[in-house]
Amino acid sequence: MKRAFALIAAVLLATSASAAGLADITNKDAVSGLRQALTDGATAAVGKLGVENGFFGNAKVKIPLPETLQKVEGIMRAMGMKRQAEELELAMNRAAEAAVAEAKPLLVDAVKKMSVQDAKGILTGGETSVTDYFRRTTSDALGKKFLPVVKKATARVGLAEKYNAIAGKGAQLGLVDSSQATIEQYVTQKSLDGLYTIIADEEKAIRQDPVGAASSIVQKVFGALK
Repeated sequence: MKRAFALIAAVLLATSASAAGLADITNKDAVSGLRQALTDGATAAVGKLGVENGFFGNAKVKIPLPETLQKVEGIMRAMGMKRQAEELELAMNRAAEAAVAEAKPLLVDAVKKMSVQDAKGILTGGETSVTDYFRRTTSDALGKKFLPVVKKATARVGLAEKYNAIAGKGAQLGLVDSSQATIEQYVTQKSLDGLYTIIADEEKAIRQDPVGAASSIVQKVFGALK
């Protein structure tokens, strides 16, 4: 992952780089270097989350029960429904892990479609320019891909069906946020948030400490920015 974001981090940390320096980078160099970096980074992020306990074992992205259920969790426990609540929480996180495992093709496709303008925008963007690019170009498609995976994984949990029936009516009345109207919608959005969170964390870490070997194409871009 560090190698993956080395190019972007070093470029953006080089505050003395001039616009002329960027202009000297050929379209082919800019796009080729960034494509490789982004592909490696996306693959690493999916590798971290798209496995058992990728979500459930990571406190930063672990998906909690929806707020609506959290508010009555104490009552549920008192009514002997603790096991059902725990079962649903585990199922939600397993669903996210299964969904994110399917993300790589779409992330790689977004990289392949990256334009020259996109590449230079990332080179001159803010500290989350890579994450912002992925979010902008993949969130809709990933959401559609994640939803059926999540639905299949949570359908086996009885509490999920009960939640959907109650929360759906609550959303119609404006009592429940639309993003939490169903378990499937909730987990799908949380899965996306978790994926982009991990990409952003890695990106920020490398900006603070750009290390790792660089390919010749990356070195060429660095040279143009000095």
